[in-house]
Amino acid sequence: MSDAPKYLLIVNAEIDPSVEDAWNQWYNEVHLPEALACPGVLAGNRYRSVGDASLTKDGGKSQSSGRAYVAVYELSGPEALDTPEFIEMRGWYHFTDKITARTQVYEAL
Repeated sequence: MSDAPKYLLIVNAEIDPSVEDAWNQWYNEVHLPEALACPGVLAGNRYRSVGDASLTKDGGKSQSSGRAYVAVYELSGPEALDTPEFIEMRGWYHFTDKITARTQVYEAL
């Protein structure tokens, strides 16, 4: 039996370099602590890309040098995202026009 968490929330984000410092400060000092305080959010960590990304689409390959961030949260279940605390905390509204992101819950197989 694996010790891996059953559910993960994975947030992938590319942030405009003009607000990257402010984004990191806000995420580290405000958003991450608030997320970790929500019921059903068991743990969380942030990562940033190092080096170029290899991209594959429609059989073609390319590279991207843009900086990407990933936050990985361990959840008790998908319902953790439906708690009043999580709903109130979610979002990065003051960065909306400077971010491209994908947020999704994954279940272990």
